[in-house]
Amino acid sequence: MRLAIDAMGGDHAPEEIIKGSLEALKHFQDIEIVLIGKEEVLRGLQRKEKRLKLVYASEVIENDEAPVTAVRKKKDSSMIVGLELLKKEEVDAFLSAGNTGALMAGALLTLGRIKGIDRPALAPILPTLNGATVLLDAGSNTNCDAQNLVQFAVMGHVYAQKMFEIERPRVGLFNIGAEEEKGNEVVKKAFEELKKSKLNFIGNVEGRDIPYGVCEVVVCDGFVGNAILKSMEGIASVISQLLKEELTRNIFTKLGALLIMGGLKRITKKMDYTEYGGAPLLGIKKPVIKAHGNSKAKAIFNAIKQAKNFVDNDVLNHIKEEIESMGDELSV
Repeated sequence: MRLAIDAMGGDHAPEEIIKGSLEALKHFQDIEIVLIGKEEVLRGLQRKEKRLKLVYASEVIENDEAPVTAVRKKKDSSMIVGLELLKKEEVDAFLSAGNTGALMAGALLTLGRIKGIDRPALAPILPTLNGATVLLDAGSNTNCDAQNLVQFAVMGHVYAQKMFEIERPRVGLFNIGAEEEKGNEVVKKAFEELKKSKLNFIGNVEGRDIPYGVCEVVVCDGFVGNAILKSMEGIASVISQLLKEELTRNIFTKLGALLIMGGLKRITKKMDYTEYGGAPLLGIKKPVIKAHGNSKAKAIFNAIKQAKNFVDNDVLNHIKEEIESMGDELSV
């Protein structure tokens, strides 16, 4: 398996991207990594690992650039070069921690959408009390109709099925209340269609339900999804900071902390976003993974692991098959 990685994307590029990539090559013996970036940054790295290949790109798409403009103007950027390699089937997947909007725009323009999907969705995995939950969309589409939400549900169902190894993952529709009549017209219409579908639809879920893991898939538009994602990241960070302050307040709390250190480490690991890798762009024809913009080596390693699992489980072909089998159910 050959995985292409944007060495120039993200807040901690290129050093942490390179470090995470080299660590992944040590751990996974059945992959090759193609690092894409500026020659002056990557030159000489190939000598460190025989399964590491280098492709030079002279440009970088920055986080503050307008996505579509950057994609069209910077044809020799590390991101676009990587997507082109994927289009030509020279690699099996592409991963970037760079500009999210540019990655989505570039993937759409370069690779296209799966037939039957109107809008691709960003699908991160959230840690919960009962394991993990797929959230989609997490920021790609701020305005969605009912058909988009139904399509997100189908893609999330397949993704959770293959990645979590659950035959019938539970699908919930995010809403301001559990009652069927709650929400705007788009959400109400999506509720009716999902209720008629063959998915394991459990109804509406509220924000407070998500951390408890009441379902394996949460469906919403990208505006709401991004707010959920950032809120959960912020709350987890605040709780971690508060615990650290309280447990180091004096000698007695420090002694108590020693006694519960094992449990604290397990909780911290479970709630750490870097453990869950990146978010696939579901609905794009080829495997594209978006790593967190703040990713360091550990997060990049886990994003590579996720990309590998995504390809190994042939998620995209299973999504295509599911879309074809549901046919008219997806027309709202």
